[in-house]
Amino acid sequence: MTVFAMLGTLLFCSKLLMEWAPNIHFVALFIIVYTRVYRLKALIPIYLFVLLTGVYGGFNVWWLPYLYIWLPVWGLTLLLPRKLPNWLFVTLCMLIGGVHGMVYGTLYAPAQALFFKMDLATAIAWIVAGLPWDALHAAGNMAACTLALPLSTLLQKLENGVRKPKNR
Repeated sequence: MTVFAMLGTLLFCSKLLMEWAPNIHFVALFIIVYTRVYRLKALIPIYLFVLLTGVYGGFNVWWLPYLYIWLPVWGLTLLLPRKLPNWLFVTLCMLIGGVHGMVYGTLYAPAQALFFKMDLATAIAWIVAGLPWDALHAAGNMAACTLALPLSTLLQKLENGVRKPKNR
């Protein structure tokens, strides 16, 4: 549990440290890395991140989409076979991160529409208005996800070292 607490905190702090760059952060990258190594248990640091984000920013309507908005990254990564050629793994991670960044506003829209009583036309206009920010988000995610292989390899090695201590 301590490892998951540290990973969730790392996820939260990394997002906080990147607040200066609009829609550019390492959340998708870390979710991919955690999911590759921990599979279903990756939900623990992901939802710790969601909780910390709510505690820090205030539990309000903006926060509620956080309960589901990161699940597509986790779910798509979970579907990736464990034994993929490295080039394909990195390409798919970049694709997952890029697509998630591009549809972020669309994923957020149902909550916006519900809480702010938007009709369909207004919700679509809200999505379209956010497309430039989503494109920036997608580009940032794709660039960050180039690190998915080395970070997941490192985390797996650290995990194996923790689980299998050497006898002296």
